[in-house]
Amino acid sequence: MVDLSVKTREDEAVCERVLGLQSQMQDRAFKWAEINTGSWNREGLDVLAPMLGDAYSALEADIELIATDPFEKVANNGQVEAFETGPVIRISSRPDAEMQVIMSGHYDTVFPPNTFTDITEINEDKFNGPGLADMKGGLSVMLGALQAFEAGPLKDKLGYQIVVTPDEETGNYASAPFLTKAAQSGAMIGMTYEPCMDTGAMSGGRKGSAVFDVVLHGRSAHAGRAKEEGRSAVEAAAAMVVALEQLNGKREGVTFNVGSIDGGSAVNIVPDLAIVRFGARAPDAEAAAWATDQVNALLAKAKATDGISGHIHGGFYRPPKPRNDAQKMLFDAVADTGKAIGLELEFVDTGGVCEGNNIFAAGVPNVDTLGVMGGRIHSDEEYVIMSSFVERAQLSALLLNRIADGRLDARKIKALMG
Repeated sequence: MVDLSVKTREDEAVCERVLGLQSQMQDRAFKWAEINTGSWNREGLDVLAPMLGDAYSALEADIELIATDPFEKVANNGQVEAFETGPVIRISSRPDAEMQVIMSGHYDTVFPPNTFTDITEINEDKFNGPGLADMKGGLSVMLGALQAFEAGPLKDKLGYQIVVTPDEETGNYASAPFLTKAAQSGAMIGMTYEPCMDTGAMSGGRKGSAVFDVVLHGRSAHAGRAKEEGRSAVEAAAAMVVALEQLNGKREGVTFNVGSIDGGSAVNIVPDLAIVRFGARAPDAEAAAWATDQVNALLAKAKATDGISGHIHGGFYRPPKPRNDAQKMLFDAVADTGKAIGLELEFVDTGGVCEGNNIFAAGVPNVDTLGVMGGRIHSDEEYVIMSSFVERAQLSALLLNRIADGRLDARKIKALMG
């Protein structure tokens, strides 16, 4: 068995090339983070996409910015409307090479315009800023690793497809087909650049994820003159929220979280519209089916109330990504490779979801936290560890070396998927 913790001369060289890219990787992540790319900010997404395309033109690859089909979203008025997000960036190189990988990441963030804009220094190795960790830092690490790899002698042995998406934070509704197609075009290993945990740990198994919008209609009336004639959609929504949160703990591994209630208007009007927006996570298909049944039952209960009607939009959009034999073998290979640069990596199961779920569902084993080290993501306290740019890019570059020269048996790992 090959000892992946041992560095070859080329491994030493690729690590040196990564080190030489440190400032470049950090600077471009900061530049990208200065542009707001909240998932619903089409203008910002359209600004950053060509900048990313230009940056990735440093690779020996074909680059396409591809318009996506509109997908449905429920507006605050309860109507379903179409939203067209930014382009998918597809990058491909050496499709005829013996070894093939799919790499992925996203350029949207959870932050709407004007909500979190400043980049500030916490200390010399830690900066706070929107998307620095999740995941503009990861996109820069991916590029840095590939730049270092392609400057070496093993490049012709490995081909790749990269899919950079504009809608990961909202479920990859528009970009999921691109991920699936790339994964099923001969890829043996998937590499995704979500941030690792602030301890340096990486994700193991992941749950499946759902997003639901429950639209409830009541009957408006004057709250002073004819309160009894009205039927409050907000009251029905409030009862549903309480019931949803009470489902937590009812089945192992299943969680519900209500993000918002939209609807209502002036306090002297009985509200005739409310939208309950919530998410659910489940560890396996059976648990996901149970969660969906519970949501349907709560809607039926609400509709049984006099004057209340409604419907559900959404559901489970990402299947679970459990540990299996292929994932175990891949995780072991990544951990052994980490030892070559002094990393002691562990893989921790998480309730979070990402594009790694999509790639796994398409039949490709993948490691999905190859990005920078950071923490407090999805909050205005998000931060990145600056030294992790080099550390994590070196890890990826070494993985590419090992896949290219066969020390990491990608074909065997893929075969274990069945």
